[in-house]
Amino acid sequence: MLGGRIKMLRESKGIVQRQVAAKLEVDSAYVSKMENDEKPVSRAYIQKLSELFETTPEDLETMWLSDKIMEIIQNEPHGLKALKLSEERIMQGIAHGKAN
Repeated sequence: MLGGRIKMLRESKGIVQRQVAAKLEVDSAYVSKMENDEKPVSRAYIQKLSELFETTPEDLETMWLSDKIMEIIQNEPHGLKALKLSEERIMQGIAHGKAN
């Protein structure tokens, strides 16, 4: 998800992979693997990517977090049930003023 978003943002801005690599101080092969979801995007890169693509860090961080959640639950037999339970618990926390 995030890799595809990064690729779409990069292409829409007319930026090549080597420019992204230079901003992140990595090689172009790493950027290619990130875009193709072969390597996870490091949370440490979110701020730099949001600056480069002129988007909010929240936009990219939300996708980053979604990818992490999917990585954990996608092959679990009760993953969806656990996700729904987590959502209920979060909503209960919000209702009781325990949200961050």
